[in-house]
This record gives sequence, structure tokens and C-alpha cells, in this order.
Amino acid sequence: MNLVGTFGVSVAKQPEKMALFWGERVYSYRELWGQTVLIHRQLQERFKLKRGDRVGLWLKNCPEFIPALFGILHAGAVAVPINNFLKPDEVSYILNDAGIDVLLTDADLGAHFHALATERPSLQLFVVQEHSLPAGLTHGTNGRQVNGEDWECMIKQPALDTSHITESDLAVLIYTSGTTGRPKGAMLSHGNLLHNVESCRIVLRTVENDRIAVLLPLFHTYMLTVGVLLPMLVGGSIVLVKSLNPVRNALQEVFQRKATLLPGIPQLYRSMVNAPIQAPLPLRLCVSGSAPLPAQVLQDFEAKFHIPLIEGYGLSEASPVVTKNPLDSTRKPGSIGLPIPNVEVSIQDEFGKELGPDQVGELCVRGGNVMVGYWNRPEESAAVMRNDWLLTGDIGYRDVDGYYFITDRKKDMLLVNGINVYPREIEEVIHQLPGVKEVAVIGKADPRRGEQPIAFVTPNDGELLEEKAIQRFVKKKLADYKVPKRVLIVPNLPKNAMGKILKKVLREMPITG
Repeated sequence: MNLVGTFGVSVAKQPEKMALFWGERVYSYRELWGQTVLIHRQLQERFKLKRGDRVGLWLKNCPEFIPALFGILHAGAVAVPINNFLKPDEVSYILNDAGIDVLLTDADLGAHFHALATERPSLQLFVVQEHSLPAGLTHGTNGRQVNGEDWECMIKQPALDTSHITESDLAVLIYTSGTTGRPKGAMLSHGNLLHNVESCRIVLRTVENDRIAVLLPLFHTYMLTVGVLLPMLVGGSIVLVKSLNPVRNALQEVFQRKATLLPGIPQLYRSMVNAPIQAPLPLRLCVSGSAPLPAQVLQDFEAKFHIPLIEGYGLSEASPVVTKNPLDSTRKPGSIGLPIPNVEVSIQDEFGKELGPDQVGELCVRGGNVMVGYWNRPEESAAVMRNDWLLTGDIGYRDVDGYYFITDRKKDMLLVNGINVYPREIEEVIHQLPGVKEVAVIGKADPRRGEQPIAFVTPNDGELLEEKAIQRFVKKKLADYKVPKRVLIVPNLPKNAMGKILKKVLREMPITG
């Protein structure tokens, strides 16, 4: 079993089915497979890829991402999706760390090739759009290196031999966001990703008739697994939105294409609550990940649209999905839910002892979805593994019903007068205030108390918020030592490409008073 062979089964089963929607363009499974074979052949002819070679995949969201991914994997090589928002210096670090000599990209990003090749002279460029067929072409010559007969042969033979690829072979290197130090490449095997896709298929009840909307970046492990691999391997469809700006137009495209499942982030669902969109919608299910979902957003969303919005949890090192709130039974606001099928979760203390209900400790994960390790970092790999358990670095607890809750990251937890303070608890309270759009709480060193909470708050458009009023509100709800010493009203919060608030940037900001 491997990812390419499983994709080939979907192609053989329903070659003419609509696999990908991209604006007005629709791609069948047959066409995506033909482009996969074409890119694979070009890669082999030009670069003589060997099994295990790392190949960079530096693309914006586009249809070519999918055949490029499977084309790399078909060669037995390892795909390294790269954040398309990174600057050349950041990309150079990944290229050198992963030992990448072939970079698949588009013409716009390819303009940075000279700067990248200066840092890595062995680097060679492959502009994907120059080696894929023009939109709409299903037969005849394309004026490049593929004639009509070759193309027909490619799209009619999905059952190519992929027996040289095993479950234990590396499939993808996912570079973590690097909130502490340089990014690290999480090594995910074909087996890791197949395991997570199957677990997600079960828990999300994904079927061939599902159309999964993709609004978030494909380079992210969440979209890679849930937005690409899940629909392609179960025989569903992808609604790939060209642009998220403005959000209202992007959502309209999702609704027009009758998407049934929407994976998103909290900011997206907050926007939907505030947008002039009315029920009913074609969606049967919405899933929130990447960042904590405020309970208020969950309540407002479900009250307006009457569509289940379930929060889940994952991390790149776990391929990435770990837990989800169940569809049928109780869904608890603020909880990341229950472990997905065939994945174990445990709350442990610093010595590896499993803790009981309501005891706070580190959330640990075990299962076939857990990464092989970090690329070329045996010591750091060993540091996050203990008796086959992946130590996530997230602090939380399990309630008496078995539901898991994340209170904070280890590094985000504050120590105020020797007492643990979890920023998320403060953030949830501030979110209850009318007019609050976003909030992030960090710690500031204090000579008397060790640390003090500092809140950064973004108001909704046209709303006025006052520091003292927010502090008074928090003081009514929480212990005095949890009340932010300062509340800074800011127009926006720094975020990464997936919309996750960058608390590291906030910590580096000068704060007076």
C-alpha cells in the first residue's frame, strides 16, 4: 500500500468523475492521473530521480499541486511542500536542510531561482505549468513534449506498477512552523499518511459523493491530508478556491460547487457569522483546526447556520489529525474531542506517568500516524518520543467522559506567583465581550510575580474597546492574578499562513507600563 497506488485505484474506479473544481475549470480523475504520469516522466527524464530523493514543492494553491505531489511520489521520491509565503532566505534554509536539488514551482516563485541557486548551486528548477497540459486539453498535441497518442496512453493506464513503494518509505517532509528555533522536517511515511486518511474517513464519514472545499494553503499538513489525500483516495472531489479574498466571494464559490465538507480555521467561521450569508447551505459539516476555536464563535455559527461545527486537534508530527469532536454524540464547546479511530491519546506527567481525569499534564499521542522522526535530528527526535508516545508540547487534561481539552502550549503557560496560568482561559473570557474580534494573551517578566499576563485585543470594525473595561470584565470572571496587567488594543494580530496567531512576535514587541 502506498499513496500513489491508492490514488490509482480511485482513477481506475471512476476515471470520468469530476475530481477537481478550479473556478470554471473541471478536471476529471483521468486528467489528473495523466498529468501525474506526465510530470513523473519529465522528472525522471530530466533529473534521474532516485528513491528517497527530496524534491521541493513550492507552489501557490493551483490544480498542478496535486499531480505534482503524486508525480514526485510515483518516482519513489519524497515531497517537501514549502510555504509559498516564505522569503528566499527562509526557503534556502529548507532546501539546504532537506538536501533538495530539484524544486517544482511556478513562474512567479521561480523568479527567485537565482537567489536560491546562489545559496545552493546544485539546485535545478522545474516550472510545473510548463510540463503539464493546458486547461481543457484531453487529446491531440500540446506543442511541447507530449503527443496525442502518448497522452491518451497516459490517461488510460491508471494501474501502473507502484510496488516499488512501500508503506515504510518516506512520502513527505513537513517543515514545522519553527516557533522555537529553526523549522524541523517531520518525516511522514506513506503508511503514516494512509493511516491518518483512513481515520479521518471514518470519523468524518467521508464518501465518494463528498466535495471537500479547500480554502487554506495546500502546503500545510492539515490541507495536505484532509484537503487533498482524503478526497482523492476515497474517490471524492476537491473544490479548490482560487482566492480567499474577499472571503464572501470565496464562500460563494464553495456554495455554487455544492461543497459538502469545509475544513477551516476559527477566523473563517467568525467571518461567516458576521457576513451576510443565510442558511441553508450545501455543507453537511464544518471542521475547525489549526488554532483554538472560541466557544462563542462555535455557538454563534451553529445558531446561524444549523450545521455541525466540530473542533479537532492535530500537529504535523501526527500526519496531522489526532482528535475530533464526535458527530452524533456530545460535542463539548472548548474541547478538542475524542481520539480519532486507531489513535491513542494520553495525559502524562513529566516522568511519563498517565494522569487521571481533570489532572493537567502533557498531551501525548501514539499510533500509526506518528512521524518517523525529524529529518537529520536524532537527538531532537528522541526528545519528543517516550515509550512510543509522541510528546506534543501541549498542556491539557481529560474529563470524566474521556474528552480532551488543551489549556496551552508548554511554552505559553505562565507562572504567576508560582501558580500556573493558562492564557487560553483568559482569552476565552475576553472573547465573551461584545465587539471583540481576536485576542491573544502572553506573559511578561515581572520582578515581583515572576510573570504577568498581557492581552492583545483586536476590535470588530467600528467598535471601540477600552483597556480598563476589559480588565474589569475579566476580574468578574477570573481570579485577580489572572487579570491582564495590560490590555493593548491593536488593529490586527500577527499570523502565519494558516491564520495561527504568532505569539512569539507578540513577545518580542516592546511593552511599557
